[in-house]
Amino acid sequence: MLKKKKHTRIRPYMPKRADLEYKALHYISQTHGQGVLQSDLWRKLGASSREGSRIALKLENKGLIRRDRELRSGRWTYRLFPKRHPPSIRSISACPCLMCVDDPRCNAWGAISPNVCERLTDWLLVLAKEEMNPSGDS
Repeated sequence: MLKKKKHTRIRPYMPKRADLEYKALHYISQTHGQGVLQSDLWRKLGASSREGSRIALKLENKGLIRRDRELRSGRWTYRLFPKRHPPSIRSISACPCLMCVDDPRCNAWGAISPNVCERLTDWLLVLAKEEMNPSGDS
């Protein structure tokens, strides 16, 4: 006797929540200081608002993003900001160590050391000042 084959319906590909979390975090990270409206993000990802809200909460609970409540067009929504920014070459391009003539002799216990290097200290102080005042005003 022949067995009847069960009919299996092919469902359209639905991305896994982890895939959407990764894509959402990547997109939010690319906005830098501007952030992105939660509703704009879900449209960009092709996700439902319900799925989007769950992903945003999950990313916030993991400490990866910050959600700020915002009134937009008479409705409350959230603007999502990254808590960590992706590294860039710009972050080290001005480091004096990259072109230092003393680099071959520089080490932690030597006479020439990053511990007492004035150029490195000055560069780090400028970075700290910029971080404290990101607008560039003095």
